[in-house]
Amino acid sequence: MKRQLLALAAMTIAAGASAQSNVTIFGVADASVAHISTPDKNVTGIASGGNASSRLGFRGVEDLGNGLKAGFWLEGGVSVDDGGTGFKFDRRSTISLMGDFGEVRLGRDKTPVYQVMENFHPFGDAGMGAINAHNLITSGAGTAEGSDPKRFSNAISYLLPKMGGVYGQLSHSFGEQAGDNSLASSTGLNLGYKSGPLNVALGYNIARGGAVNAGVDYKTYNLGAAYEVAGITPMLLIASERGNDKRVDLYSFGVKAKLGNGELRAAYTMFKDKKQDNADSKRLALGYGYKLSKRTEIYTTVARLNNDDAASRKLGSALSPTPNKGKNLTGYEIGLRHSF
Repeated sequence: MKRQLLALAAMTIAAGASAQSNVTIFGVADASVAHISTPDKNVTGIASGGNASSRLGFRGVEDLGNGLKAGFWLEGGVSVDDGGTGFKFDRRSTISLMGDFGEVRLGRDKTPVYQVMENFHPFGDAGMGAINAHNLITSGAGTAEGSDPKRFSNAISYLLPKMGGVYGQLSHSFGEQAGDNSLASSTGLNLGYKSGPLNVALGYNIARGGAVNAGVDYKTYNLGAAYEVAGITPMLLIASERGNDKRVDLYSFGVKAKLGNGELRAAYTMFKDKKQDNADSKRLALGYGYKLSKRTEIYTTVARLNNDDAASRKLGSALSPTPNKGKNLTGYEIGLRHSF
């Protein structure tokens, strides 16, 4: 009798455990010693996120049965260099319902078009070699977070289920402004195909002005492609941002290559201002990351950015100053990244 009771208790405990959420604590700690020089000044210091953005997060999934799952993701940025002045889940805060139909996601998240941009660049969007290509036109007066933001809040997203190599996402961010919900709202999508060594994707986003810029829409288009062969992955990214009688195009050619116990990275990027003369920029970045373990990497990057007489773009490092128009920048960093 006792054995039967023990067996019943064990089955009850197991059933309860299987219904609980699977919660994971994760993050990245990344810091580098960086130096940036311009004709006007030099900047040297410790920068957070030279290889990957430093972060702390919590995520979990609960199996609801019949192929249905619920999930949450809470992730905030961390400043390793100074500890920061506060913590909030500004990188991602979402709750999801998932199944054979795909995923419905609510909350703050990366925009679909920004995901294309960072996924098809050897350095992503972190550190000295970062693509640094959102908000190419302007901060976008009246928009929620610029003419082409990295993330948007108050969003509802639908992600396609697994369909061979096809993937995609459709998202809408509500402006939530009194009187007109379309003001300061954003709508974006991406659609891609990944199979074997090939990965290609298209992205589109429209960011609408708010009350101080009503009627102005900023539109972003991009195309990314990558193909891995023999440990070498060439990458192509083409983007265009337009609105308010402005237009800036971007062309990026990059490569990632396995080398020793690490990875070599290189990218050449051109910024083309189609509405203003002598406002283009060119950037070359070279870097190498050496894996000390599966989760820890030491890395170094050097980058050079040349601005035309009417341009004042900066490098991707958090320490990079915005130069005076026509001034060039050179930067390098050596850092350490640990993921957990």
